[in-house]
Amino acid sequence: MITAIVLVKATVDRIPEVAQAIADLPAVSEVYSVTGEFDLIVMVRVSGHEELADAIADRLNKVPGIASTETHIAFRSYSRHDLDAAFAIGVDDPD
Repeated sequence: MITAIVLVKATVDRIPEVAQAIADLPAVSEVYSVTGEFDLIVMVRVSGHEELADAIADRLNKVPGIASTETHIAFRSYSRHDLDAAFAIGVDDPD
């Protein structure tokens, strides 16, 4: 699974509509409205690089109201659940 994090700047008066249009795209798993330099953070999850081009360049970037995007490809995923499981290897559960 390939995960891309897309930072989106949207036209201010269209942020809710842009967010909903992006959320409706097939490869998009989450859309967050955020503070700061960007208006939205979009999580795109696909199985191959060709699908990234389709999801981001051919679909997401063409949503009306998007001013600009910046895309980051994730190398690895870390979460508290993953870290807890890693540090528990070889430790007997007292229960």
